[in-house]
Amino acid sequence: MKYKNILFDVETNIGIITFNRPSVLNAMNLETILELNKAIRECGEDENVKVVVLTGAGDRAFVAGADVTYFKGKKPQEIMKFMEVGQSTLRLMETTGKPVIAAVNGFALGGGTEISMACDIRFASDRACFGQPEILLGLIPGWGGTQRLARLVGMGRAKELVMSGDQITAQRAYEIGLVNRVFPAEQLMEEVKKFAQKLAGMPPFAIKMAKCAINYGYDLSLENAMALEIQCNAQCFSTQDLEEGVAAFLEKKKPHFMGK
Repeated sequence: MKYKNILFDVETNIGIITFNRPSVLNAMNLETILELNKAIRECGEDENVKVVVLTGAGDRAFVAGADVTYFKGKKPQEIMKFMEVGQSTLRLMETTGKPVIAAVNGFALGGGTEISMACDIRFASDRACFGQPEILLGLIPGWGGTQRLARLVGMGRAKELVMSGDQITAQRAYEIGLVNRVFPAEQLMEEVKKFAQKLAGMPPFAIKMAKCAINYGYDLSLENAMALEIQCNAQCFSTQDLEEGVAAFLEKKKPHFMGK
């Protein structure tokens, strides 16, 4: 389908979704989050897409938060819908069976930090910055910022960022575990695509099971999480890719996974 607020392209098994509202630093309104939802579903249904990458148009912002002009005059019921659609979309990203990588190329504030946290892996430009500044508007985060942030960086650091509204650099985000890697701005997309191609070459069902085991096991007791891991592990034995991987290992050659 055609999109108004995002760009969507497929480059050699990588679905690239670009937030495309650079005049407002790619701020999110309801229309944009609905388009993101559809694009994620499209990636999930397209067998040619093995990995999804999210980034922002221009050189200033990934997503600089919600479009605050959208809030003016809105009733609580309307804002609740906005938050519910945002949360369900981010949860869709988090639970889709394909890896989702955030290429954070600039401001990732409020909803931008929340979108990045719903991705499996976060690579950032050295010009990027992160934060949950909703408190400065008399609000709190509404797309999972009070929940995912604490799970990623710990409760103390999450409270510090949410309660102060402070912004942090990409380097600081790396130091506290909010991002996986930081690259010079001009190298970011090259490095993201290189890593995405590496993941695209992995057995897709095993990738799906790994993501499932990590995501759903995280909040379980260790005993139950280990049981889940056994089930996800055993399911991989139903694939031709496992046969290929074992045979290649024994024959000391590189496996060629077919996604079957």
